Amino acid sequence: MNALNEPPRSYRVLLVEDDPADALLIEDALSEGGVARSLTHVADGLEALEHLRDPESERPDLIVLDLNMPRMNGRELLAVLRDDENLGSIPLVVLTTSAAPDDITDAYQKHANAYVTKPVNLDDFLQAVQRIDAFFLGTSAPLPRGNNNQR
Repeated sequence: MNALNEPPRSYRVLLVEDDPADALLIEDALSEGGVARSLTHVADGLEALEHLRDPESERPDLIVLDLNMPRMNGRELLAVLRDDENLGSIPLVVLTTSAAPDDITDAYQKHANAYVTKPVNLDDFLQAVQRIDAFFLGTSAPLPRGNNNQR
């Protein structure tokens, strides 16, 4: 079973990124790579929490998170997600300029499934997403959604 050679599945992606140019690059990579079935872009951790906790919003299959943002940064959002039993199971890729060992260790300890640094090699980024798919998304069962099965 070699999931990296199979065509990528597509996901509902929540992109948490404050830089419009980086957001556009990531959106294009996910769309062109066939990874994003839908993509919601928010500019900081507070907007991300509002989206994630809104009962009208679809639960994302994957979160792509920058660490350095205004209001609530990615480190703070990671801590909130780790402690939230409803949101803590959503796979998460940190995509940031920081290559600091403390940031990398902290991200993995809090919630991250992958850590990719900017400037990003788009192939490396897509491979990180596919590895999460092969390891996590392909084997985990989604949380029960009750009668809220929107599409």
